[in-house]
Parts: sequence; C-alpha cells; structure tokens
Amino acid sequence: MLIIGIAGGTGSGKTTVVKRIIDSLQSGEVAVLSQDSYYKDRSDIPLEERKQLNFDHPDSIEFDLLVHQLQELKKGHSIEQPTYSYITCTRQKETVHVEPHSVVIVEGILVLQNPALRKMMDIKIFVEADDDDRLSRVIRRDVVERGRTAIDVIDRYARTLKPMHRQFIEPSKKHADIIVPNYDSVDVAINIMLTVIEKKLSNECSARF
Repeated sequence: MLIIGIAGGTGSGKTTVVKRIIDSLQSGEVAVLSQDSYYKDRSDIPLEERKQLNFDHPDSIEFDLLVHQLQELKKGHSIEQPTYSYITCTRQKETVHVEPHSVVIVEGILVLQNPALRKMMDIKIFVEADDDDRLSRVIRRDVVERGRTAIDVIDRYARTLKPMHRQFIEPSKKHADIIVPNYDSVDVAINIMLTVIEKKLSNECSARF
C-alpha cells in the first residue's frame, strides 16, 4: 500500500490534485481519507457556538482515530470512515465503508502537521497558492456548500484562517517531498508528482515478487 499525504491551505487546490492522481491511476485503485471527516463532534454545545469554533487548529481534529483507521487499512482491514456536516458542525451517524486499496490518499490542511500521521506517509505533497486566490475559492465554496455569507467567510478568514495558516499549515510545507505551486499552471508540477507516484508504485510491485 502506498500512502500519499496531500496538504495545503484552505482553497489551495488540494481537491484538484487528488482528482488528477485518481484519474491517472487504474479505476478502483485509490481510496481517499479526508481530514475533514475526522473533526471532533461538538454536538454538546449550541449551534451558534459551534459555528465559531476554530476548524483550522490541530486540536479540532481527532487525529488518533485517523491514524488508527489508516493503520487498519494498511493491515488489510476495512474501516468505517466518519462523516461530518459543516451545516450543523457535528459528526453524522452515517459512515463510509472503505476497503484497503493499492493507494490511499490522506488529504487535508493539517495532515503534514501531525507527526504520527506524517510518519506513515510514503509521499508527502504540499499544494501552495496565492492568498487572494485561496480566499476567493473559499468564499465560493463556503457560500454554496456550507450556507455561509460572503461577509461571514471574509471575517472568518481574517480572524482564524489566515493566522492558523501562518502558525500551523505553512510551516508544515518543510516536511513535503513535493511542492505543487497552484498558480497560473500546475501541469508541470503535477506531471512530476505523478511520475514519482508511478515510480513508487512500480518499486512496491517489484518488491513483492
């Protein structure tokens, strides 16, 4: 099993990179574990308080569960990945059944910040983008998908996202094996990344025989 970690700031383009990896490999070869699925359940506090929680701090993530489930997949066991609602800011009753795959992608803003998780990764990737571009993507996403107003998103960006990015996310870039600069064109960087992944997969296959 090849474990790939993909980090980067909110709105940096991690989803695009994940999709390019999936599209480049054989169908059914990749499983994706999203850090967002492992937010701690805070249904014990009122909704308005939940909406003010700092989702960009490492303490907001149940990393122990994510690491445990990744270990189970590596052992060849299936898992029930949790789900999380940004509308209610709570963990849902529903889970997603995940079987072991040849490639497992672990993606999220803080996945390279956690030492235990980082230690399990065979390839570590950081996607970087201009701050203004990230903000515009976050506004579009949060208004459409998470029921927030543009003013709410901009306020949260200034109050939480930007300082957390500087404190936790940007420094984790030093752990990356590959940095994908998501500016005008990412094709060259992504092609290099895909070449590295294919070589790692080839080496793993050779090691089995």
